[in-house]
Amino acid sequence: MATDVLMPQMGESIAEGTITRWMVQVGESIERDQPLLEISTDKVDAEIPSPAGGVLLAILHPEGETVSVNEVIGRIGAPGEAVASEASGQIESAGTPVPGTPAEGTPVQGTPVQGTPVQGTPAEGASAADVSAPDTDEGPTSLETRLRLYSSPVVRKIAAEHGIEIARVAGSGVHGRVTKQDILGFIASGAADAPAPTSTATTASAPAPARGTGGFAVAPYLPSERVEIEPMSRIRQLTAAHMTYSKATSAHVTTVFEIDMTRIDRLRRKIKSAFLRQNGTKLTYMPFIFRAVSGALKRFPQLNASIDGNNIIHKKDINLGMAVAMDRGLIVPVIKNADTLSLIGLARTANDLAERARNKRLKPEETQAGTFTVTNPGVFGSLFGTPIINQPQVAIMSIGTIEKRPVVVTAADGSDALAIRTLSYFAITFDHRLIDGADADHFMAEIKETLQKDDWKELAAYR
Repeated sequence: MATDVLMPQMGESIAEGTITRWMVQVGESIERDQPLLEISTDKVDAEIPSPAGGVLLAILHPEGETVSVNEVIGRIGAPGEAVASEASGQIESAGTPVPGTPAEGTPVQGTPVQGTPVQGTPAEGASAADVSAPDTDEGPTSLETRLRLYSSPVVRKIAAEHGIEIARVAGSGVHGRVTKQDILGFIASGAADAPAPTSTATTASAPAPARGTGGFAVAPYLPSERVEIEPMSRIRQLTAAHMTYSKATSAHVTTVFEIDMTRIDRLRRKIKSAFLRQNGTKLTYMPFIFRAVSGALKRFPQLNASIDGNNIIHKKDINLGMAVAMDRGLIVPVIKNADTLSLIGLARTANDLAERARNKRLKPEETQAGTFTVTNPGVFGSLFGTPIINQPQVAIMSIGTIEKRPVVVTAADGSDALAIRTLSYFAITFDHRLIDGADADHFMAEIKETLQKDDWKELAAYR
């Protein structure tokens, strides 16, 4: 019998996933645990291995479609084996079935399979309340409508915070279910500020056009322009919605510090070969920075917090998000309990997370529960950046390029001279609703002090 390929549940809070790419096509052979398809969720992109070996008999949901977890999305079996497509009711097979003749054991379209409830009929053991909603003033609510409105807790919380009725939002999920991306896009479009329609009737409408702060529509291109239209990837859509939401939520302020990395640069160059030999991982600048950030967060815990209405949520753990740039977008794996790790542990964990992020091997929980984020655009030559806060955090730090520059130094006798030092600009963007400028500056001064003066004694064995 054919083996069902199910949409996996990539974390407790994940209710659906979007199929971004089928890596094997119908009729092609595949081995067990060979990558079969790529999916994208609110938390992570991942390659899904095949649950069995054989031939891909059917693809029931195409690329770009969002599917509920545990729903059948494909089938694998022996060559020539026929299966029924749940998506269309037609028979798809790696072989060539006789037209109009269903395979043995295959249900004919329109004939319910024994044990499978017909749409609108409760399954055995299910009460009527499980299928049909109670009547309202407007009449009975359909199952499809209830599924659409029963969105995830995250979506309902965002809708409540912005005073939005979920019924006003066009859903792109299964059964028209409103996803986090839908609600954030609705807010970003300015449609949330428009008054709700007085009619209670539900009507289909086109997505709201992008609007400026003045409420006027802005055309993305003119009819006379030569353009090529490319659909956004799932991760790009989520990033766009999340960043727009963050800018609309937090009062962003950025301050920049220049930090002398000369001592760390010299130490790293001296021991990096021995470090790699003994630990099997590279020693970059980032473990030093993570150590300094973790120590500063202990001294200034208000930067390791979140805001919930009028409440401040103080996080007891220090979980550092590290932004990883990929061809398909940006992802932020999290170093859990970073303050408890040694420099070696930070190096191993950071390198491992970055490598698996680029290879789509991250688990959803490895991108969750971050309390503070560090991003490093300096690897691309940027002097410094003014990053957007990764909600629900209240601060994010950006590392500029680390390079040699001429600088004035003062000797012990008070005389000045020009010297070559290895310098970098560190920028922190913080939420001014919670953090004052003085708090952010004290935090950055603590990081600067650590990076410029710490002896890093745990690396003494490598010197």
